[in-house]
Amino acid sequence: MSALAYEKIWFDKTIYTDAERNYYESLSKMDSVATLAGVPNTELTNKVKSLERDNSDLKKAIDDLRNLVISLQARVETLEDSKNSKSSFLPASKPPPAAASQESDDGVDLFGSDDEEESAEAIKLREERLAAYNAKKAKKPVLIAKSNIILDVKPWDDETDMAEMEKAVRQVTTDGLLWGAAKLVPLAYGIHKLQISCVVEDDKVSVDWLTEEIEKIEDYVQSIDIAAFNKV
Repeated sequence: MSALAYEKIWFDKTIYTDAERNYYESLSKMDSVATLAGVPNTELTNKVKSLERDNSDLKKAIDDLRNLVISLQARVETLEDSKNSKSSFLPASKPPPAAASQESDDGVDLFGSDDEEESAEAIKLREERLAAYNAKKAKKPVLIAKSNIILDVKPWDDETDMAEMEKAVRQVTTDGLLWGAAKLVPLAYGIHKLQISCVVEDDKVSVDWLTEEIEKIEDYVQSIDIAAFNKV
């Protein structure tokens, strides 16, 4: 035994193992008791509160949606009732006008004569009124649509006689065409273009006709462009 006293042998290990097991078992029992006693769990409590809050928000949204639907339904019913009430007060449709008599089909009496046979004075009065109406209508001015056009007439080169070109252009005449002012506008390399204005009556003179007539002056005119076009 004296020899074993110096050996590193743990004879009481089972005692300490049993004591440790009993200690942890007692801790486990204490946790179970604390749970049954209602000791709060922070994570679980927060989740429960979050679910309750979401449930409350969802219930509120459903109530608001229900109230909105009820309000819209009431408004639609009100509009339908108002429409029905207005239609009930609408006047009955007017009957179609009676058929015109045979005399109305033959012609309308503008001068209020109901007699089948007009007297000489009535005929004279009617003719005077017709003459006065025609004279008044003839004196009324008629609106004539006109356009103000500015043309750019380009020569072949710098040797083209621009005065003769302008003279040839002005010789293009027709009813409803009135030539206006003209000037020479420099282009490049000593070449000038003839810029000339005119007024045309739209019903009598077309722009296409006018440009075609000027392009026929082949001795002077190389091309023609419309620089401006305005209604008068």
